[in-house]
Amino acid sequence: MSLKSIKEANFENASVLVRVDFNVEFNNIGEVQEHFRFDIVKKTIDFIAQFPGVKIALATHLGRPEGKDTEYSVEKLIPAVKQALGREVIFVPDCIGEGVNTALANLEENQILLLENVRFYAEEESNDMNFAKQLSAPFSFFVNEAFSACHRAHASVVGVAMCIPAYAGLRLLQEVDTLDRIMTVPEHPAIAVIGGAKIETKLPLIQAFEKSFDAVLVGGKIANEAIDQKIAFSEKVLLPKDFESSMRLDIGPTTIGFYIQMIKIAKTIVWNGPMGKFEEKPYDMGTNAILNAILESSAYVVIGGGESLAVLEKAGALSKIGFVSSGGGAMLEYLGGNMLPGIEALKN
Repeated sequence: MSLKSIKEANFENASVLVRVDFNVEFNNIGEVQEHFRFDIVKKTIDFIAQFPGVKIALATHLGRPEGKDTEYSVEKLIPAVKQALGREVIFVPDCIGEGVNTALANLEENQILLLENVRFYAEEESNDMNFAKQLSAPFSFFVNEAFSACHRAHASVVGVAMCIPAYAGLRLLQEVDTLDRIMTVPEHPAIAVIGGAKIETKLPLIQAFEKSFDAVLVGGKIANEAIDQKIAFSEKVLLPKDFESSMRLDIGPTTIGFYIQMIKIAKTIVWNGPMGKFEEKPYDMGTNAILNAILESSAYVVIGGGESLAVLEKAGALSKIGFVSSGGGAMLEYLGGNMLPGIEALKN
């Protein structure tokens, strides 16, 4: 897919709004649990920052606030952003208005602005164009570096791209290129491992892999739902042969062994979603066994989805995977063949 890259732009003396996705979880003492989403935007920020006189502001959402709610203020993200980007972070207590203009005017070298939560305005999620114009008004350029938010037709993802010249960030381009490549020219045997919940969201993904991959190994709650609903698949789609318990909270030892043998012969592996209720022992056995088999494989591996990411982070295995997609819902939509509003906006 051809998208305008930031490598085509001249950001000299420009003000640039970068949409990121820092929608992360916190531990019980208020610390960011996952730093992956911060780390992956650094190359794009460094690329933009090399232009003389450029000024950069970051926009993100956090949670699902109903109006302005300090619990969802992105100000608490400052330490994580500073650590990942290696720059002084200046917080702006709004994302629109004169305060943004003033902060931009006062911004110094090696500083970066962090705008307040865009979801403090209901107009964000309705893709209100007046709000998009206010959000984009202080800026010369827009850069989308939030692939994981591209399935949302929101103002800071879609609307802003219609107001000022818009470019794709380096990580977003890498996400799209990687997912395009594994769906069109995967190295065979190609195996997809699909788990988690909500069969209605995972079914298009299973069907997409059914067409282009050699096998789809299904686990988790979606396997139970597929069995209960008697969903018809081709012989490429493999459902569990046994379960860990009568409650079917994890795949059983026979299924684990069979899936591992399939993984061992694969040249391409895509994994999205756990094999069981992995948060509780002993129902994490299937997920951990699949993870270990994938880590031992020489195949090219792509992993995506919030739960799969949590499994990787818990195991300290993020750096051992070929490509980790930041997208959960966005990855599902894209691989399922659906257009992503945020991507479409960058084509215009």
